[in-house]
Amino acid sequence: MPVDDHRSAGLHGAETDTTYDRAGFGAAVPRGRRPALVVVDLTRGFTEPGFPSGTDLSREVTAAAVLVTTARQHDVPVIYTAISYTPAEADGDAIAWLRKAPGMRALREGSEEVALDPRLEHHPSDHLVLKKGASAFHGTGLATLLISLGTDTLLVCGATTSGCVRATAVDAVQCGFNTLIVREACGDRARGPHDAALFDLQAKYADVVGLYDALAYLDHLPGRNTTGHLASAAGQSADH
Repeated sequence: MPVDDHRSAGLHGAETDTTYDRAGFGAAVPRGRRPALVVVDLTRGFTEPGFPSGTDLSREVTAAAVLVTTARQHDVPVIYTAISYTPAEADGDAIAWLRKAPGMRALREGSEEVALDPRLEHHPSDHLVLKKGASAFHGTGLATLLISLGTDTLLVCGATTSGCVRATAVDAVQCGFNTLIVREACGDRARGPHDAALFDLQAKYADVVGLYDALAYLDHLPGRNTTGHLASAAGQSADH
C-alpha cells in the first residue's frame, strides 16, 4: 500500500482493511509528467459559514492557495470549477439534482455564492469551468480541455469532499487521467462524509496524498524544478 494510504489509520477497522486488500484495492497511482490542478467549487457559497450551503473552509482554502501558487510557478494549468445556475434553472424544474438538493438553487449566476473565494487568486491564465451538477466533467468541456493541454495526471482539491470532489475524481479516472486528491485542500460540512469519501477514493480511484507530497511532486517535474518553490509557497500560505 502507498505510504500516504488514507486507510492506514484503520478508519473502518482491520477487518475492512483485510477485505479491501484481498479484493486488490489501493494500488499506487502513477504520477505523470504533465499534470493539471483542478480546484473544485471553492466558491463563497461553500467556503463561508454565512451561506446556508457553506461551512468554514479557511484551512482548506489556504492549502489550495499554496497548491495554486506552486502550480503556476511550474507552468502547471490551474482550472477552477463553480456551480452556477441561470434564473430559469434555479427557479424551474429542469435540473433533477435541484429536486433532491433544493438548497443548491441559491447558486445563481452572478451571486455572491458563486464567486470564487477571495483568498484564491484567479489569474488570466487560469481556466474556469461552470457546471450544473456534482462532477466537473459531466456536461462540460473539461475533458476536452485537459486533453488539449496534454494532461496525464490530475491534482484535485476543493469542496465538498463527499460530493463534487468525489464525483469529479471518479469521472477523472473514467476519462483516463491518473488522479491525486490533496487531503488538506479538501473540505466538507461534516467529518464523517469527508473521511468516508477519502477512504473510498483511496481504495478504488485515486491516491489521497498530503499537501507536501503534492508540492514535492510539482517541484520535481522534469524540466520544471526550481529550488525554493516549496518553501516560498508555504511562506505565502502563512501570510493568508
